[in-house]
Amino acid sequence: MAKIIDGKQIAAELRAELKEKVAAFAAEAGCLPGLAVILVGEDPASQVYVRNKIRGCEEVGIQSFCYRLPESVSEAQLKSLICELNDDPHVDGILVQLPLPRHLDEQRILACIAVEKDVDGFHVQNAGNLMLGQEGLTPCTPAGCIRLIESTGISIEGKHAVVIGRSNIVGKPMALLLLQKNATVTVCHSRTRDLGGITRQADILVSAVGKADFVTADMVKPGAVVIDVGMNRKEGKLCGDVAFDEVFPVAGFLTPVPGGVGPMTIAMLLSNTLKAARSHG
Repeated sequence: MAKIIDGKQIAAELRAELKEKVAAFAAEAGCLPGLAVILVGEDPASQVYVRNKIRGCEEVGIQSFCYRLPESVSEAQLKSLICELNDDPHVDGILVQLPLPRHLDEQRILACIAVEKDVDGFHVQNAGNLMLGQEGLTPCTPAGCIRLIESTGISIEGKHAVVIGRSNIVGKPMALLLLQKNATVTVCHSRTRDLGGITRQADILVSAVGKADFVTADMVKPGAVVIDVGMNRKEGKLCGDVAFDEVFPVAGFLTPVPGGVGPMTIAMLLSNTLKAARSHG
């Protein structure tokens, strides 16, 4: 039977630590760290995510600035706002909520964010820093996943870690962070042959494919740490990539959806905002 990795609890502990650190920073710097969040359009899921991020800021004492733009906004208008925020001394972090409407080029928009204010860690320079093992702002979801794995007390070093998914937001940075922790890493994707044969070798299995119940019990090594990054809907209910009830008796540790990776993503975003503020100071 798996032990549940309680992302809510671990994130709450991290936020409590951050609240103290933010207060200490504010006392020393004479100002609060500031996070600007840009939301384009009316996507319901994005609105929920933005609301949760702003609530997280309030909880730890970070100042938040929310910019809601119509879906019809032009690329030039959005870039102009980002350039203003790049120059604003009250703003330490800038986040553009994804996905953007189709007429906006995500890569070009993200490239406009000043690298030192890129609290999502998506800028090509931060991606390069991660690749080279240098200091920078790390993508929030993979960083949160590392914290969850470490919370089990199991050492990552020397373990075989398998990541399902190769997105720039989760899969690739997740693999790099695991490599930094001295795991032996395999990245699987839609063209991988004998996927189950590979995942059954994993001491640590991270799934980020966005398909409900994709990871079944026969794909999991008994006793493995299973991290479910998926956020899917099935019959109106939120669920992950992992068939939870089926995998629960096999895994050693397992994150639930909701209440696993999600809260950690926001906690790491707040942590990145404080880190960015300190670097500006």
